[in-house]
Amino acid sequence: MSVRRADNSIKEKSGSRHVWMLLITVILLIVAFASSIIASTTFFKRTTRYYREEIIIKISKLVAEQINGDKVNQWLDSGVDEEYKKTADLIQSICNNTPYVQYIYVYQIKPDGCHVVFDVETMADELKQYDEAPDISTDHIGDIVEFDEGFSDNIPTLLAGGNIDIIETDDKYGWLLTKYEPVFDSSGQCVAYVGVDISMTGVKDYYSNFTKWIIAISAVFLVVLIVVGYFFFAHERKVSENAEFELRTMHQKHLFEETALALANAIDAKDKYTHGHSLRVAEYSRRIAKLSGKSEQECEEIYYAGLLHDVGKIGVPEAIITKEGRLTDEEYEEIKQHSSKGAEILKNITEYPYLSIGAHYHHERYDGRGYPEKLVGTDIPDIARIIAVADSYDAMTSLRSYRKTIPQQKVREEFISCAGTQFDPEYANIMIHMIDTDTDYRMKEKELERPSIRDELIVGAHKDNVSLGIAVAEEMVTVNLHVRSERQGIVPKPSILIFDSLDGRYHDNEKEVKDLVYYEYCELGFDGNSVNTGIRKIEIKPFKPSENCPAAGFYRIEDVRMDDHMLIRIMGHDKAYEYIIALPDSSRYTYIGFTGEHCIISDMSMNRADAGIDASYIPRIADKISYIDVPEGDIPNIQVDRYRSSTSEPIPVEDKMTITFHTMSLPTARLVWHCPFCVIYSSDDGTVTGSNYVEYALIRLDGETWESGEAADNELIVTRDGFEGWDHWRKLNREGFDVAISFEREGSRVVSLTENAGISIKNITTVKDKNAKINVALSGDQCAITNIRIVHH
Repeated sequence: MSVRRADNSIKEKSGSRHVWMLLITVILLIVAFASSIIASTTFFKRTTRYYREEIIIKISKLVAEQINGDKVNQWLDSGVDEEYKKTADLIQSICNNTPYVQYIYVYQIKPDGCHVVFDVETMADELKQYDEAPDISTDHIGDIVEFDEGFSDNIPTLLAGGNIDIIETDDKYGWLLTKYEPVFDSSGQCVAYVGVDISMTGVKDYYSNFTKWIIAISAVFLVVLIVVGYFFFAHERKVSENAEFELRTMHQKHLFEETALALANAIDAKDKYTHGHSLRVAEYSRRIAKLSGKSEQECEEIYYAGLLHDVGKIGVPEAIITKEGRLTDEEYEEIKQHSSKGAEILKNITEYPYLSIGAHYHHERYDGRGYPEKLVGTDIPDIARIIAVADSYDAMTSLRSYRKTIPQQKVREEFISCAGTQFDPEYANIMIHMIDTDTDYRMKEKELERPSIRDELIVGAHKDNVSLGIAVAEEMVTVNLHVRSERQGIVPKPSILIFDSLDGRYHDNEKEVKDLVYYEYCELGFDGNSVNTGIRKIEIKPFKPSENCPAAGFYRIEDVRMDDHMLIRIMGHDKAYEYIIALPDSSRYTYIGFTGEHCIISDMSMNRADAGIDASYIPRIADKISYIDVPEGDIPNIQVDRYRSSTSEPIPVEDKMTITFHTMSLPTARLVWHCPFCVIYSSDDGTVTGSNYVEYALIRLDGETWESGEAADNELIVTRDGFEGWDHWRKLNREGFDVAISFEREGSRVVSLTENAGISIKNITTVKDKNAKINVALSGDQCAITNIRIVHH
């Protein structure tokens, strides 16, 4: 009993200590947040006032420069003339179009009072609400306004033609800042003063709204930190009680860390499914801008505009943003307001006006059916048209509460079908090019890596839980992890599943297997065993772990791929295995997912090497599968396993010539753009890998084209007379057919023409460098090109 009482006493003391630590931490956090709120709001108020002072100084000088000082006395003596009217209209326009300016007037200061030369009041609606004296009308030329009582100290200076500092008043005209700027005649004598009044009443509203936002955001972070402290406290108190409670605490801690991470970004804070969305949109937008030929500065501006494009969602109710399922019409109208709210939040950052442009217009559509302004085509700001493409790509390839990610190829088809309607065709074409050149699904992998490298994966029955796939390519991937038993007394059996699918995920549902083209290669056990379902050959070799081998229960996995061969090493504390796998082809992708039986896999971390392996790094255990072992034509045959993975020898483009060849898609090809391409380019040695490589056009036999940068102008003309549809096109590619592409060159102008299965393609390429040595080469995606012949006319 005494031991139990002592143990309870220790727990009570420990709990009391933790409670006091938690309370002190909470108090310090509250003080820190309160201080930050006070500092932020004070800084905001000062900055707002400083901004208005800058406006008033600049506007008073601007108006003074517009007034003909030599005419002031004449106007006062003889009345108005045409010049007076024009000047009055100009002053009124300045007053109406300058933020916060309430009154502009021109007085000639004399001992008997202020003699009115001009006197205008703003007609801007947004300032009328701050007019505290609506019944006080402006004065007319020649009127004399008596000096206010509080103005006496400045009269001697003004009578002498001197300068006075900005004056703040709160009288019958309202709360105003006033600046007097002298007006000089041609002899340099001060003949009048321009007075500019800026309303300060609106500052109260701005200050109040800003304070509310700061308090709201700070409160969210404070609650998160308090919850963190609570869970940490609970974990520390209960960690030694039993393993089951420890497991629950780890789950809670992990869940909280994911929530805290989602809340860390103020823009994406309300919805865990949009974690990292703004950052990814910014990165995609910058890449699109760079590929479109924009300057480095423009690319940076577009990046930051993309980063803040959804800032208006801060003002959208959380219940709408996090709602699972279809929104009602009212809810949809509410969420549509985020673009206008974002523009309102960002518009006052006048040094960076492009930020509000991106937020305001990124939901406009190229065909005019977007919102909020229903702009059409190039009336939509360039920044917004780029962000619209990037935003849609990330929305489609990211996990949402109401659907899984859309496969990359499906996304590509969406951009093809919506180019010119939803999207600017130029930027949609760039995104298609980005998808095509993303041969290892790296853009998609960013979304995949986040949930796949997670703290814990619990697997009960065999393969009842499989982590999201990690793409395997020519750069070595190293994964470290810990394995323990799911149940006491049962030996864990972790394994690695190697597969391919359009979305990089494991599937065992028959419909999903078909729709997402799921293909399973094999399953590799950590114990040296394997289950081979879709590979040609495997060699398994045990080896002794190195001196820096992982601790007991920990493993290090290395995996890499080169063409149709893959190498995986699984290294534990006392045993290690090397697997060399001959894949069935070089065209499919490969993903690894962690699974097994009766195991808990945790503490996962991943690193990908910067450079690829050498071609000889993986020993070949099976012959390479070739579809081009047939007689060659004038140049060697090529087998293109993936997007432009191989290219023919260069062919110089001469006056008139024709290239003929036979094409057949590979067995893994399933899409309409899995067909031959024609590349028009130049380089120092004539090859596509040569120095100073410049690509002028990429023409695909399915009718698409890509022009790189500003080195050439391209006019593509595609007609489909007699075209029997894409099913027939895919069938024809599988069976194989002969192709002829004719070229006609006049100087730096190259006209190419080909017709296949009813798809007629004419492309006119005008190279801007008249001295360029223009070449053409054949490439493609998942196709075999043989019997290549060049005929000169």
